[in-house]
Amino acid sequence: MTNAPPRLGNTRLVAVDGPSGAGKSTFARRLAEELDATRVLTDHFATWDDPAIGWWPQVEAIFEEVARGRTAHYRKTDWSQGFPRPNQGALVEVRPERTIIFEGMSSARKANAHRLSLAVFVDHGDEEQRLERAVARDGEKYREHFIRWQQYERGWFAVDETRARADYVITSS
Repeated sequence: MTNAPPRLGNTRLVAVDGPSGAGKSTFARRLAEELDATRVLTDHFATWDDPAIGWWPQVEAIFEEVARGRTAHYRKTDWSQGFPRPNQGALVEVRPERTIIFEGMSSARKANAHRLSLAVFVDHGDEEQRLERAVARDGEKYREHFIRWQQYERGWFAVDETRARADYVITSS
C-alpha cells in the first residue's frame, strides 16, 4: 500500500468494493484504522432506488476538490426514518489527506479507476449467506430491498468487471 502512488492530488484513494454482506465495512474500518485514513462510503449517497448512478457526479465533485488540495463537504443520505432521504443527513468533511478509503458497492468502478491508488474487492461467494448477514445487520424489514440490491449488484459487477480489475481480491468467511 505504501508504494501505491497518489492519484488524487497528493492523496491515495483506496476503493474497497464488493457485494452487500461480504464484509467490506469490517475490512475497510480495519484498514482505515491501520492507515489513519478517512472513510467515505457509497452508502452515504446510495438509495434503494439508486444504488450507483445518479449520485456519482456528487462523488466526482468531492474527489476533484480533494485532488486540488481543498477540503470537500457533503451531506449523507439520512436513513433515520427507515427510508432514504438523500443529502439530508449529517455533514461530512473530506480533507486532502495521505489516504482516503472509499468503501462500498461501485467504489472501484471503471469510471473511478484513474483516481485509485488501489482497488480491493471483498467477496463472499454464497449469496444467501450474504443476504442473511445484511438482514441480520440492518433488519428483516429490509429483506426485499436487499434481494433487489443483490440482483442489481450481479448485473453491475458483470458489466463493470470490478472483481477482475481489482488489485486484490479478499474472500471473507
